[in-house]
Amino acid sequence: MSIELASMPHMETDRSRDRSQPLADLGPDETLKAESRHLRGSISEGLLDEISGGMIHTDQKLLKFHGIYQQDDRDLRDERRRQKLEPAFQFMVRVRLPGGVCTPSQWIKLDKLARAYGGGTLRLTTRQTFQFHWILKHDLKAAIQGLHEALLDTIAACGDDTRGVMCAVNPAHSSLHADVYEIARDASNHATWKSGAYHEIWYGERKVASSDEEPFYGDTYLPRKFKIGFVVPPSNDIDIYAQDLGFIAIAKGHQLEGFNVAIGGGMGRTDGKPETYPRLASVIGFIPVDKVIQTIDSIMSVQRDFGDRKDRNHARFKYTIDDKGLDWIKAEAETRLGFPLEAARTFSFSSNGDVLGWSESDGERAQFTMFIENGRIANYPGAALMDALLTIAKIHDGTFRLTPNQNLAIADISRERRPVIQSVLEEFGLDRQAGASALRRNAMACVALPTCGLAMAESERYLPSLISKIEILLARHNLMDAPITLRMTGCPNGCSRPYIAEIGLTGRAPGKYNLYLGGGFHGQRLNKLYRENIGEVAILMELDGLFAQYVRARRTGEHFGDFVIRAGIVPEVIEGRHFND
Repeated sequence: MSIELASMPHMETDRSRDRSQPLADLGPDETLKAESRHLRGSISEGLLDEISGGMIHTDQKLLKFHGIYQQDDRDLRDERRRQKLEPAFQFMVRVRLPGGVCTPSQWIKLDKLARAYGGGTLRLTTRQTFQFHWILKHDLKAAIQGLHEALLDTIAACGDDTRGVMCAVNPAHSSLHADVYEIARDASNHATWKSGAYHEIWYGERKVASSDEEPFYGDTYLPRKFKIGFVVPPSNDIDIYAQDLGFIAIAKGHQLEGFNVAIGGGMGRTDGKPETYPRLASVIGFIPVDKVIQTIDSIMSVQRDFGDRKDRNHARFKYTIDDKGLDWIKAEAETRLGFPLEAARTFSFSSNGDVLGWSESDGERAQFTMFIENGRIANYPGAALMDALLTIAKIHDGTFRLTPNQNLAIADISRERRPVIQSVLEEFGLDRQAGASALRRNAMACVALPTCGLAMAESERYLPSLISKIEILLARHNLMDAPITLRMTGCPNGCSRPYIAEIGLTGRAPGKYNLYLGGGFHGQRLNKLYRENIGEVAILMELDGLFAQYVRARRTGEHFGDFVIRAGIVPEVIEGRHFND
């Protein structure tokens, strides 16, 4: 797995900010990682501390590598401060779930853990996994050991490492999807960190630390997070251009031939820092199927060795590429691979959404894809979604697939079980996929308040009501069935991939958002800032006028994002470096 720092094609490149420098000359997180004893820190001791519901600052950072974020209930923060109490600390736990595939038995266990420790709710994320919120410190071990009983873990679900690996959900081509999923699963298992810290801290296994615990990552891991995804055209459901490293399946019929390789995508940015920006991944070539793991190691190692370790705001792979040059990065990766990439093969995307309702696979099985608004699974008044899915899990003989759009596919349903599944869907009122506008079905929101410490404004809790008001405008303009993508975040970090949506909203302050327009319908183009720091009244007024223009002047089949570019409402943005122009 180890890749040596040799055969550099351009030795004159600037090395003043990467891991070749002394730790004292790099950012403080590099020293923290180097001195963590491969991610152990003092986490075990902190878990035993009953005085505080939280962990010390250094261990909070290390916990991210274990898939855990310390948070607090921000709805209670001011009141607890007035009472001179520490914040209402709790933890978010993210499961590592390659490709979003989950068995019924695992679902049953996840449901049990959510009811016991996670506030009776599960959150489906935009990267095809589960998040638990509201877990208290003294319940962390029990929750993670419960996941272990279901053969699940949280390793590398956060931190400066390879995050959860995504994979397309394509019910029309189940055999091709199965081939790509197996590769994605193997990639996830290969690219996670190898330290014994996780098993020691959470499972109580004996410490087996050694000098070569991390043959690939080394003592300081990656400069920042690194996201990998696999997509099967013509659906760009995983938003391949938002991945640090993306693999675009190239097939003849249902026979997988290999992958086009795309590098350097990323959504994060910081308000007030124009040097930060989202970037679309660049397609650099084609590889055969048997070169995937080797390609992952080679490209990740380029970022490991040359990424910025002084400024974390500039540490993602996208900035390394733009600083060094795409051709330089490609040449370096090819040197490490030992062979040149082939020319990229032809492919095309037509959408990035989910096909809701029933669909048939190319085999003997069916799939029901269910709309889950913003990915939140809970028992709501009059809609016991949590209970319904638990009932299905107890009778299902296939799998569940979490989609990149925060929806849920009950997959691989046998012919015999389909009527039974259908009856449960009808019993709980989940068989009706119509009614919601196409905008609502294509919308996503990050969690934001009250749990995310970075949120500046509401997102998940607010977007449904905002869409209800936008739907009034859509109905007025006969656009209820127009497939427009809308994504909202509570801050500029881009967790719901807002910067490639046709309409993007990012939180600036309570009740205030930046409004972006012009993203590509299938994720192929960035959007552009249209209005800054506006509230709901202004958002609705702007959209009302835009929808009126769209209805009046759109061309046949023209998407909303394409229209606002053609009409000159905002300029087209393909290169991330021009996002803030």
